[in-house]
Amino acid sequence: MKSLSDIRIFAAIIVVATGVLCSTETGLASVNISAPVSISAIISSTSASELPKKYTETVTDVSGGKVIFDMVLIPGGEFLMGSSDKEAGRKDNEGPQHKVRLEPFYLCTTETTFVLFQAYYEETVQRDRDEARKKVVDVDAITGPTPIYGDPTMGMGGGTKPAIGATWLNAMAFCRWLSKKTGKKYRLPTEAEWEYAARAGTESAYFFGTDPKQLAAYAWFEDNSEQATHDVAGKKPNPWGLYDMLGNVLEWVHDFYNPTAYAATAKKSPALNPKGPKQGKVHVARGGSWESPAEELRCPARAFEEDFWRFLDPQVPKSKWWLPQMGFIGFRVARSVEPAKSESHK
Repeated sequence: MKSLSDIRIFAAIIVVATGVLCSTETGLASVNISAPVSISAIISSTSASELPKKYTETVTDVSGGKVIFDMVLIPGGEFLMGSSDKEAGRKDNEGPQHKVRLEPFYLCTTETTFVLFQAYYEETVQRDRDEARKKVVDVDAITGPTPIYGDPTMGMGGGTKPAIGATWLNAMAFCRWLSKKTGKKYRLPTEAEWEYAARAGTESAYFFGTDPKQLAAYAWFEDNSEQATHDVAGKKPNPWGLYDMLGNVLEWVHDFYNPTAYAATAKKSPALNPKGPKQGKVHVARGGSWESPAEELRCPARAFEEDFWRFLDPQVPKSKWWLPQMGFIGFRVARSVEPAKSESHK
């Protein structure tokens, strides 16, 4: 492997000297050759080539049980975010299209499962709901949720089906718990990272093309879900090994929602690792769900928390942690690449 590394470094030097993009491994070469290539981007790409392409994380729950999940390396590069005004099913909030450049990162191959989320819940739940309400939520601390009313699976089953009904705040708390549990910095992906990973190097409405008739092979949605979630990884993955990026459940991402957010981002070409608006009231969710029509599963399609998501919460005030009966919302975790630290895998 040392000789291959030397070749990559030599190729990077040639890029700087001549402006011609060279790559010895096309699987990770996703930098747009029509755009200027910075030295930092080259170093990032070269460093990513030395990272494990995939690893398995193991979490031990309070009873001693083991829960595992896989993380896959998403190569850094540049892509066109959003949709063309000619794309079928397009909404105004998907434009304007704009160039985005991202550093490498890791993304979970599946949505967060019920069994993994339950491990978090059992360790962090605030048993006294009334006392918990009196506390000020510190977003920088690991704060567990209040107890949930009713069946957390909403009658759709647990196990390796996706965890559902957690608010964005709850998903963020899960990431902080997982980071403390594993010693690695887990988080929600940004909206740009999510779309880039979903597209997996493609530019069409879906990562397999434009024909929604092919969706059934890759996604659980309105036409085939039988109005329920399904076990993760039950359909074909996208070209980068990610399951259920389209359908099954909507997935929370890091960004605040703003229907005109892309207009600001488009002023930077390309935008480097964008994280969305600095302020907002609700957050973005991506990918469509088991109850979504095909057009809402397109890679650029955007969703966000709507008022009705909290209507069925019987609590006063409404819970910060749960979205009762909203069985279409879940999340998956991401992890930033930390080149200075050595990897420890289980």
